[in-house]
Amino acid sequence: MAENKKIPKDYYLFREGDAPDSMYIVKSGGFAITKTKGSSEIVLAEIKAGAMVGEMALFDLKPRSANVKALKDSEVISLPYDNLLSQLEALPVWVKAILRNLNENLREANKKIKILENTSADEDRFPPHVVNKLLSILNYVFLRFGKDDEKGKFLNSMTLRNQTIQVFQEPTNKMQSMVNSLTEMGYITTQDVGDGTQRILNHRPDDLFRFAEWYNEWLFKQEKDRLPSLKEEEVKTLKGLIHFAKKIEVDKKGFRKVNLNNVQNESVKELGGLLKIEDVNSLVEKKYLNDKVMDESGVSVFINLEELEPQANHWDIVNIFKRKLR
Repeated sequence: MAENKKIPKDYYLFREGDAPDSMYIVKSGGFAITKTKGSSEIVLAEIKAGAMVGEMALFDLKPRSANVKALKDSEVISLPYDNLLSQLEALPVWVKAILRNLNENLREANKKIKILENTSADEDRFPPHVVNKLLSILNYVFLRFGKDDEKGKFLNSMTLRNQTIQVFQEPTNKMQSMVNSLTEMGYITTQDVGDGTQRILNHRPDDLFRFAEWYNEWLFKQEKDRLPSLKEEEVKTLKGLIHFAKKIEVDKKGFRKVNLNNVQNESVKELGGLLKIEDVNSLVEKKYLNDKVMDESGVSVFINLEELEPQANHWDIVNIFKRKLR
């Protein structure tokens, strides 16, 4: 049944990522169609009285693709999809096919436009401070609302969604990308509940807290006071050294002497790939390792596992986020 709704100035009719349930006719006032980019919004178009909005999801019920924000005190007529769909069923099959085809073509065109507008999408949408902000939001929501489970902490996806939008005013599609990435990394698992939501289980909340605190500290340190970032190959090398260091007894100063000749000889068998002596050079240059030493047993480096293992794990997460977040 159609219903009149009043939307005050600067309030949202709906937000990007929201689940759709109605289309609207603007009775009075006006709205802006916007896309969230970083901490700001880009206005894509304006809608005046008499125009229609929210109709694209009628056929496929996909999440809202943009925000619709009132430019002034406005009023809309809400037309629920349930009623509209029952009326569409009375149309000839060929008419419904044409309408669905037009809708799909329009969505595809919008996707191509979005790609053209975001040639540097990864850096624009997920710069480091945004990654850490999203992760910190997720950490907070699990701490505040998560319930204990024998495998970690869990909550309903609607809780995370509502807190992301309503409290922190971040788009849900970005948070969903964060959840997807953490799922692929094994930190999180999700399970469909059956009502359109998911049960999200955080297996390692403490590890994610430690990472967010470390990354925040690293990001806001002056460049001269922080260690340089590590590339994926450098992290792989560091993890290989850590693998061998764990087999060696620690000395009185907390270090383990790793013979690089032995590492090179055994790496294919134990790591599945060759780790060469020269691969360590960049880690020495970036001050993650002290200078190599040479004695009668060959070339060695001294490793402090307590310092280096967290660094390797943290940079592994950073690099995976860079690859997976889109």
